[in-house]
Amino acid sequence: MVGLNTSDDAAVYRLNEHQALIQTVDFFTPMIDDPYLFGQIAAANALSDVYAMGGQPLLALNIVCFPDCLPPDVLAEILRGGADKVVEAGGIIAGGHTVRDDEPKYGLAVTGLVPPESIISNATARPGDRLILTKPLGTGIINNAIKADLLSTETVERAVLCMSALNKEASAAMQQHNASACTDITGFGLLGHAAELAEASQVSLEICFSDVPLLPEAMEMARMGIIPGGAYNNKEHLGDKVAFDKSLRPEEQMILFDPQTSGGLLIAVAEAMTDKLVAELTERDVQSAVIGRVLPAQNKLISVI
Repeated sequence: MVGLNTSDDAAVYRLNEHQALIQTVDFFTPMIDDPYLFGQIAAANALSDVYAMGGQPLLALNIVCFPDCLPPDVLAEILRGGADKVVEAGGIIAGGHTVRDDEPKYGLAVTGLVPPESIISNATARPGDRLILTKPLGTGIINNAIKADLLSTETVERAVLCMSALNKEASAAMQQHNASACTDITGFGLLGHAAELAEASQVSLEICFSDVPLLPEAMEMARMGIIPGGAYNNKEHLGDKVAFDKSLRPEEQMILFDPQTSGGLLIAVAEAMTDKLVAELTERDVQSAVIGRVLPAQNKLISVI
């Protein structure tokens, strides 16, 4: 039902009239030193693709690369963090696979279920829809700054809490209020994933920079040049598909390309349902912001004002 042609978040395969299977995989290297928290963040990131499709995680398989030079206790904590997050999602860890590698890596292959009529794709946004983002941006920049020990303890704790949070409640809210389309914001940054949604839906998007929520200190770090290489790769990949208002400074532009770790959902919803969805998200303790709108297809996929 959903394959490679629209660059969607996961594959979806119809099992029968009432059930469709969601399949996805994601893993990466540590961004923080605490192995338990790393496991939680990596698991939340992998589970997010199922939530973006409107599904419920069912089974997960651990994917582990681990060096001989680290003690087994570190691996045990990574796996414990991941397992606790899968349990929080209502799923089951059903096994996995481990290989030796010079650099540790961890993530999950996740299987979920969704009723075929309830799939939320990135290819079904409609002109007139509003765009809602459910987590603040800046985790790529913040993770770089963490390695350089440039941040306050409060900012680090806020970023870790944000990255380890499931998109479970955001997904439930968007399903309840008939979201038109959705994608989660991860390694391609806000603009990269938004461009995929626009291209798949054959529409254009307008994003208002001043409405985009940012993690504390993220803009300050961006002004200092603490920007990951992936942000520049994302910018180069999109090329001239994005138009920026001339008033936006270079660091403001770059933060929109910042590769996110376990980012939020970008939800397209009918304008008439926007306030209800925002209220539902708030009731479910999910931070959200209306950051733009869907337009008929234009010369640029995205305009940032």
